[in-house]
Amino acid sequence: MDLVVVHGGDGTVSGVVNGMLGRPGTPGSGPAGPVPAVAVVPGGSANVLARALGISRDPIAATNQLIQLLDDYRRNQTWRRIGLIDCGERWAVFNAGMGVDAEVVAAVEAERDKGGKVTPWRYIRASVPAVWRYTRREPTLTLQLPGRDPITGVSFVFVSNSRPWTFANDRPVWTNPGCAFDSGLGVFAPTTMKTIPTLRIVRQMFAKRPKFEFKHLINEDDVACLRVTSTAAAIGCQFDGDYLGVRESMTFRAVPNALAVVAPPAKYRP
Repeated sequence: MDLVVVHGGDGTVSGVVNGMLGRPGTPGSGPAGPVPAVAVVPGGSANVLARALGISRDPIAATNQLIQLLDDYRRNQTWRRIGLIDCGERWAVFNAGMGVDAEVVAAVEAERDKGGKVTPWRYIRASVPAVWRYTRREPTLTLQLPGRDPITGVSFVFVSNSRPWTFANDRPVWTNPGCAFDSGLGVFAPTTMKTIPTLRIVRQMFAKRPKFEFKHLINEDDVACLRVTSTAAAIGCQFDGDYLGVRESMTFRAVPNALAVVAPPAKYRP
């Protein structure tokens, strides 16, 4: 097969990618032959990946867009390629994390299991109490970046492979504005969850031109790999908006040019 077209949300796309590639770094679990390119027709609540790639949110407009992109492929025979995040046991296509984001994902999944509809508002409603709980906890994570001493006292860690980190309806939510599919990983990790510093960070996450110039925030782009370890109890983890469960440590690695996609050129800005 040359191409797999996925109609669904981020979790569906992530599942397809993981199914095609197999578990990272495990002998014999990878694909038996060339991996098909992936095209996305959005069908979820946020569609972060499709929008970050420059694909229209509307499924009919996205289908027409993909037809044009396939016509372009016939002429130049070149797919766009993007990097992925090796999470050790899974591939993340656009983001992963340990801490508060995983708790939000777990809360939303619990509501979905009860029959509730997944919407941006439900994510926001789950985020407020989760962040509030973290403001009252002692930071327990240690972050290890290449060439640096371990950073202790980290509250949570977001790892991204693109920009923006997610969307709140039409509004982009930023963590690493300099991160891109063709670069290394973006790392976003606060070392305090006191109320005023946290509100300042959140304000920048929703800003049109965010500037994360805070002493209490590790904000790095183009990172090749990182390791996060909990010094206390195991902590929740998520990848591509799906809850992974609790882990005592996680290692994330940038894997460049890992997947062919049907999307506009990288210079596109959503």
